[in-house]
Amino acid sequence: MSRIGVVERNTKETKIWAQMELDGQGLLEGRTDVGFFDHMLELLVKHSNINLKLVVEGDLEIDAHHTVEDVGIVLGEALKSGLGDKVGIERYGHILLPMDEVLVLLALDLSGRPFLKFDVDIPYETIGNFETELVEEFFRAFIVAAGINMHVKILEGKNTHHIIEGMFKALGRALKMAVKVDMNNGLPSTKGMI
Repeated sequence: MSRIGVVERNTKETKIWAQMELDGQGLLEGRTDVGFFDHMLELLVKHSNINLKLVVEGDLEIDAHHTVEDVGIVLGEALKSGLGDKVGIERYGHILLPMDEVLVLLALDLSGRPFLKFDVDIPYETIGNFETELVEEFFRAFIVAAGINMHVKILEGKNTHHIIEGMFKALGRALKMAVKVDMNNGLPSTKGMI
């Protein structure tokens, strides 16, 4: 069974193409040219075992906002497409993830009903030239496009880099759990649809 989502999105601000293979080896091809964000995407795919091919052109002469948000939309749509009818998926994923002094709690449900609870204080507004408020923008765009209910909370931590890195690793680990297929599960809903 091959679960692959391919999405292309072209606006006046960004041009993005993505191919997401849910049953991969955690490989990333391509980049956004937003250095810190590329590092976070690399962590996300590595810890989810998702293979991601990405081609991105963004209006970085303005700032990274449109690029980061639109990549979130495209990745969410690719995940949704790759999941198909969701038969056999575990559906839920969760983790309590340590990253040095940081402790991240992240839980998600591939329910089709998007909701984000982002209980995170990020100490610094930038890491290098990356605006840290874009982390929440990425998560929101991703979960809305994919139809995910997600809660993320930082239980401990003070280093901005560690907090953000911990969240991306946690998202990857929770996705790995939720997209896993066990055909004995059937459709994991009493409603008959997700």
